[in-house]
Amino acid sequence: MGALGRVLLWLQLCALTQAASKLWVPNTDFEVAANWSQNRTPCEGGAVEFPADKMLSVLVRESHAVSDLLLPLDGELVLASGAGFGISDAGSHWGCGAGNPAVFRDPDRFSWYDPHLWRPGDEAPGLFSVDAERVPCRHDDVVFPPSASFRVGLGPGAGPVRVRSISALGRTFTSDEDLAAFLASRAGRLGFHGPGVLSVGPEDCADPSGCVCGNAEAQPRICAALLQPLGGRCPQAACHGALRPQGQCCDLCGAVVLLTHGPSFDLERYRARVLSTFLGLPQYQGLQVAVSKVPRSPRLREADTEIQVVLAEMGPETGGAGRLARALLADVAEHGEALGVLAATMRESGAHVGVGSAAGLAGGVAASLLLALLVLLVALPLLRRAGRLRWRRREEEVPAGAPLGFHNPVFDVAASKEPPRPRLLSGTPKAATGSTSHSYFVNPLFAGAEAEA
Repeated sequence: MGALGRVLLWLQLCALTQAASKLWVPNTDFEVAANWSQNRTPCEGGAVEFPADKMLSVLVRESHAVSDLLLPLDGELVLASGAGFGISDAGSHWGCGAGNPAVFRDPDRFSWYDPHLWRPGDEAPGLFSVDAERVPCRHDDVVFPPSASFRVGLGPGAGPVRVRSISALGRTFTSDEDLAAFLASRAGRLGFHGPGVLSVGPEDCADPSGCVCGNAEAQPRICAALLQPLGGRCPQAACHGALRPQGQCCDLCGAVVLLTHGPSFDLERYRARVLSTFLGLPQYQGLQVAVSKVPRSPRLREADTEIQVVLAEMGPETGGAGRLARALLADVAEHGEALGVLAATMRESGAHVGVGSAAGLAGGVAASLLLALLVLLVALPLLRRAGRLRWRRREEEVPAGAPLGFHNPVFDVAASKEPPRPRLLSGTPKAATGSTSHSYFVNPLFAGAEAEA
């Protein structure tokens, strides 16, 4: 093998063992507005208060003038170059006043398991991760901000949190011994808290088909942290028949494609193919894709793992995910052997909620009216044939004693008897008596009683 071949082989091995990275987002810096109770940094000349019963480390980058400064019982203020505090009278600066002090928010509110607090280090546009994989997986490198203060809660879990490496405060930890010594130090206790166990190990993912994240056991805690701002409940999905892929906390609208892979399948190559060949097309705009290896259902014994492709519809348009899923199945049917894919299946959510509601309502009303009309057309001849329904015209001869319409028995008294008909004048033509036609309904239930009366 020549020198070029050895270099290419080395690059391929590096690519295979390169782990993904997850970056911690929040910090406890003094100048970050979100760290204060009023969502703004303390004004000049105002009072500043830190929680007395919390351990925390706060990085201060600038100089500040305050009237009062209440420090925690156990903590530190790390002053950057040129930073500091000066004493100023309360309200001596415009817009400050002598109101409530600016209170630093609880630094223990940040949890390792909260997907909101992590950012992937190398995620391409159009890609996303299911909720369980937004938190560091066991093969990930974890990076905390090197130039900011932070505090992370390691809540109780079913097992230790294990990742490939941790970088914090300018150091990178790849062994449990070094990490344990750091966590026991004062800097480690200020940055990490809680009963959870944090562990590291150089476990490279050397499988080209990818590796399972390993957060299935921690997913209940991940979902609880994710949904805590929503009261612990998932928002209602905007479509009928919503899907919940593996690793996702709540239902979503779109489609899921499951690939049975062979030994030659390459996860990164397939992810790049989906992005370059399909997702950039105009008909698939508004979709996001998550591609990862997940445990296979225990009912299926052909393989232990499978590739899950989640196609999420992010906009009001519907049907794009289903079209892309069918395109991926057609791609597997044509190029499956070259891609290392043995089989593929798909699931698709239904139409978005509200689509066709007006048309459905109008159609329902029209169908009801048509049904009522058909019932009348069928029932009227039957009722008339059975003698239950009769019409008479005024000019027809009415038998003596027959009821003239419907008489209400409540008002059927002597005073309400029909007055005698007036005589026709001799000069009035007979045809005039029938110039207007009237119809009325004779109720057969009361016809007999009225006729006897």
